[in-house]
Amino acid sequence: MNPGRVAYKTVKGDNDTIRVEIDGRLYTPQEVSAMVLQKMKNGGRLLRSDRSVITVLHTLMIHKDKPPKEAGEIAGLKVQRIINEPTAAALAYGLDKKHMDSTIAVFDLGGGTFDISILELGDGVFEVKSTNGDTHLGGGDFDQVIIDWLLTNLSLQENIDPQKRSYVSSENQRCS
Repeated sequence: MNPGRVAYKTVKGDNDTIRVEIDGRLYTPQEVSAMVLQKMKNGGRLLRSDRSVITVLHTLMIHKDKPPKEAGEIAGLKVQRIINEPTAAALAYGLDKKHMDSTIAVFDLGGGTFDISILELGDGVFEVKSTNGDTHLGGGDFDQVIIDWLLTNLSLQENIDPQKRSYVSSENQRCS
């Protein structure tokens, strides 16, 4: 974690696991997630059922869906299923289209990841044909390309070096 960019501190826990320090107490990521789920459940933001479906990043589906399920169980939810976010979005999109036959592609471009799911709808049945993702492509990458382009063009067109926070005037005098 980048110090100063987050409002919490992480420390090493037992068996090289990560812990989040809050008010002097250490919590697992599952416990922190459970606190959020409990707050949502108790605040009436979830349906009045203890049963739930939890959506996660595609990359969590591949590597470890156990922690989100544990978080739901700690929060007192009966986790029926864990599905990835683009599949959940495709299912929500197709709920009112049960009588149509179609193929749906859902892209999930997040801050740090890019995921896609392809679903087929037919005879009121949703079938996930494929789902995949790239953990090294996301909105942050697009932001960086735009920043690099702006820096290059400012330097070339305006004779400005924003990284040095100074510019060269038309009289070739450096200003700060």
